[in-house]
Amino acid sequence: MSTDGPVGTDGPVGTDGPVGTDAPIAALGADGPASTDGLGRRAARGAAATLVGQAVRVMIQLGGLVVLGRILDPKDYGILAAVTAFIGVGDLLRDFGLSSAAVQAKTLTLAQRTNLFWLNTGIGVILAVATFCSASPIASFYHNPHIAGVVRSLAVIFILDGMATQYRADMIRNLKFGRLAMVDIVAQGTGLIVGVVLGLAHYHYHALVAQQLVQAAVAVLAVVGIARWVPRLPRRHVPMRAFIGFGVNLMATQLLTYFSRNVDSLTVGHRFGPRVLGIYNRAFQLLTLPLNQLNAPALQVALPILSRLQDQPAKFAAFVVRGQLVLLNISLVLFAGLGSQARPLLPLVFGHQWSGSVPIFQILAVGGIFQAAGFSVYWIFLSKGMTRSSLRYSLTIRPIAIALIIGGSIWGVRGVASGYALGVILAWPVGLWWVGRVADAPAGQLLRSGLRSILAYATTAVVAAVVPRLLVHAAIAQAGLGIVVLVATFAAIVALWPAFRRDVQEVWATAQLLRGGRAAVEASLEPRGRAAQAGASGRHRRN
Repeated sequence: MSTDGPVGTDGPVGTDGPVGTDAPIAALGADGPASTDGLGRRAARGAAATLVGQAVRVMIQLGGLVVLGRILDPKDYGILAAVTAFIGVGDLLRDFGLSSAAVQAKTLTLAQRTNLFWLNTGIGVILAVATFCSASPIASFYHNPHIAGVVRSLAVIFILDGMATQYRADMIRNLKFGRLAMVDIVAQGTGLIVGVVLGLAHYHYHALVAQQLVQAAVAVLAVVGIARWVPRLPRRHVPMRAFIGFGVNLMATQLLTYFSRNVDSLTVGHRFGPRVLGIYNRAFQLLTLPLNQLNAPALQVALPILSRLQDQPAKFAAFVVRGQLVLLNISLVLFAGLGSQARPLLPLVFGHQWSGSVPIFQILAVGGIFQAAGFSVYWIFLSKGMTRSSLRYSLTIRPIAIALIIGGSIWGVRGVASGYALGVILAWPVGLWWVGRVADAPAGQLLRSGLRSILAYATTAVVAAVVPRLLVHAAIAQAGLGIVVLVATFAAIVALWPAFRRDVQEVWATAQLLRGGRAAVEASLEPRGRAAQAGASGRHRRN
């Protein structure tokens, strides 16, 4: 289903639709050294277009959350969230990893592209029929007859997304990031308009269903119109084994991640009903929205550089450490601010009917911090081409995360959120240990740098949450004073902690360097790179 729906999916390959945002980067690296400079400039332009597109999409999503959140009841969101969590796995099966396989292939013939189109479309049709027939069992699972109609309506999206998959893959393969961003913006905006109009007309959860259907339909019409390509009939005796083999491994990892990231919604919906799920889902959306929008452009920028630095371990290590530092600090600023001021701000922005989301979001935000830190682990797996090792890591950590969520449901919806957060927290150090063993990655540097940032911002958030509540009572006054306390506490920690101050200075310096382009970023890695090289050599000798 669309990743812009009520349940955010933050699988390892991306969140911007059927094609993972990491796929085009791998395709860039596959073109060889001769074209590196030109591809670097095109990648930079693509990253800029993606950033702009992501910013617009964030504004549309936030606007939709605020407007529809005031029009609709949490139960309406809970009904759609229940369905999306249950059948959303079909979207991974529908893609089957073939979009990323097409983008990353060094060569792709017209016959292969045609066959891939029909494979994705055929899988979409099969899934649509299977989903339509499973409507009653899904409704029985949630003990809610209204869910059956929603399942049957959303089944159509499998066909629409299946048709669009290879069109999107072709746009990414040809680095048409700006056009793809425009497609997503128009589709998402149109869907939101339809949802708001129907919501105002008191269509309740049907407004959210229509929003999803319109968004998928507009997206497929747009990509077909831009591509102006009509697939021919499928052809036999065309080499397809490599595409399918790649897709199977990728899909397996995505499925594990999906289940571990959505079993919470399934559990809440089954045990506590659609209204509680709607409240939980609002908190989960506030968590995944910034994470998804930060991860996608970060992948666009990081992976082409890492692909060039594989044979330069010092620079590779330096870039990974710096990349985690930058992305984690940006994420921590957001979560420290939102988490500390959630109690006064969320009811003001979304309405008092969503007050129950506040403690849930604060718990999930703790996990979100470590989830942002874990992005660097995936960068290492992907840039090193270690997809099989990544799958083994997922087979190890994801079942634990699922067990923690299900076990946490004994203590209610907050227990579910705590189980989710704990699973994400455990995944980061285990992932660092894993890549440190199999890829000689700078695991120790990543751990120390990450913990330093987390401790500094956690202290800031706690102080900013507690002090305003002790001094003032009005929600607006608490939020205003909280922001002041947040800034003051952060400034004090920067002044008193030299190591953290150097981290903040490095984040600021990196932001300035990005204006100078890819070459400036690589040149800046030299000093830290020598230290990283020494650390890497030491680890090698110890092993």
